Amino acid sequence: MSDSNLNGQLKVNSPRPTIEIVLPDGRVYAGNRGASLCELLQMLPEWDNPPIMGAVVNGELKELTATLEMDARVRLVTMKDDDGARIYRRSITFLLEAAFEELFPKSLMALDHSVSAGGYYCQVSKGNQLGSEDLSRLELRMRELVEADLPFERQLVPLDEAISYFESKGLKDKVQLLKYRQKEYLVLYRLSEHRDYHHGYMVPSTGYLKWFALQQMGEGFVLRFPRRESPKQLSPMPSYPKLLSTFRQYGNWLQRLGIGSVGELNASIDAGNIREIILVSEALHNLQIIDISQSIADKSEEARIILIAGPSSSGKTTFSKRLSIQLLAQGFSPFPIEMDNYFVDREKTPKDEFGQYNFEALGALDTHLLSDHLKRLIQGEKVRLPKYDFHTGKRQQGEEIQLRHDQMIILEGIHGLNPQLLPEIDPSSTYKIYVSCLTQLNLDRYNRISTTDTRLLRRIVRDARERGYTAQETISRWESVQHGEKEYIFPYQENADKLFNSALVYELSALRLHAEPLLRQVPYGTKEYVEAKRLLAFLEWFLPIDSRMIPDNSLMLEFLGGSILKDFILWK
Repeated sequence: MSDSNLNGQLKVNSPRPTIEIVLPDGRVYAGNRGASLCELLQMLPEWDNPPIMGAVVNGELKELTATLEMDARVRLVTMKDDDGARIYRRSITFLLEAAFEELFPKSLMALDHSVSAGGYYCQVSKGNQLGSEDLSRLELRMRELVEADLPFERQLVPLDEAISYFESKGLKDKVQLLKYRQKEYLVLYRLSEHRDYHHGYMVPSTGYLKWFALQQMGEGFVLRFPRRESPKQLSPMPSYPKLLSTFRQYGNWLQRLGIGSVGELNASIDAGNIREIILVSEALHNLQIIDISQSIADKSEEARIILIAGPSSSGKTTFSKRLSIQLLAQGFSPFPIEMDNYFVDREKTPKDEFGQYNFEALGALDTHLLSDHLKRLIQGEKVRLPKYDFHTGKRQQGEEIQLRHDQMIILEGIHGLNPQLLPEIDPSSTYKIYVSCLTQLNLDRYNRISTTDTRLLRRIVRDARERGYTAQETISRWESVQHGEKEYIFPYQENADKLFNSALVYELSALRLHAEPLLRQVPYGTKEYVEAKRLLAFLEWFLPIDSRMIPDNSLMLEFLGGSILKDFILWK
């Protein structure tokens, strides 16, 4: 029987020596079977523009050292993508710690928090802080390692072996974290004699890490790296004293709680001490709110407008209500005004680069009308507020109001710290508050917890409960949310009179049981599945806790549900 007359019968055949990769735009490339992604993708004209950090192969994120044994659909992951940026940042951190260990073997270093311009704030936790000459030596050694293009060797080792290695290095935070790991193995990466694990994939070698710098700041220094929008450039490093002070305050709280890492948090949960941790954490939140309310009261004769801004899922709603209660206790009556009612008519709304209405742009608000109304209200005049009809996209007349002398205006919105929001209002008439989830609790000294991940998990849980959104839907919208935050919120955070840190040391343990079933429902093969899988792996590091132990006025219950403040409304 000839091959052309098989009539549907199977034929034994030898595998061909090549495989094909199909890109999302329909291009098809052939390469050797068993070649690494790095070897295959280097043939692409866009290999280095922007630099490729990994790829999604048949729905699964892969690092560039992964080999392909069969035909595959491949989506490139570059430094402009979230996953690509994370791969680069993990790898540059690994390079830093390897060079640091080589030059300062008797010292220990830790990453404290991220820097919005692109970077991590680092401090020496054991030994002398680095002077300018030390920092120059460290950066020079990192560049020498990059020039040598040394491989990052991936090793799958038994968990006991990994623990023994970290014990020999005196890294107690890593040992304690691994004590609660459920899997019997750990992936370690090796650069020369330095080994460590990182929560995710790495680049193949040091030669990929060309864009970085070390810059002294305060008692520590910043490891600078590119932001996603400019993958081959370092952004200017602005001064951020208020944000830095807030991170330091949170670090002091963690010391007071005796929890410097997730391993210590898990140990507290395992020992049955989590109730005390929750209560002290909530008390620290309350101290912040009392301090802010007292500061507002001290300026009440002059500052009659309270502006509250912050990124998505920071807990602004609960914070505003708890602040209002504190102000009421001090004899003031906050009057809430909804910024959304000052939207311009829909046809006047600015459009984005895709031709869609951009409701997050400052131009979507009638700032002159808002300024005029607020100015007249604090002068004691009667004002008829607008009411925006979201169905028709038109502004209508709302209620007429007049403030009493003891009343303050509370205005919450993403543009609250933008000086262009109220162009006709004397800045001394306003009190500006920035609310954000600025966690400084890390997995260990080199594996930080992203504040963005914490907010995303908060939002996934809240959206599912209150809006009926799936985790896939929330994840799919997150890119747009982040873009708006970077453009309209983060540049103005230092304009705040006070910063409220909404992070709670126990919150990821509380979110775990609520988020996991939602993340597991994200369909395999979708773009959102890659992110859901990453978040599920991240949550595995946390021992879960029963959210019924959380006080009923906690900011966490804005996301978990059951808050006593949900139906709290300020009387007017």
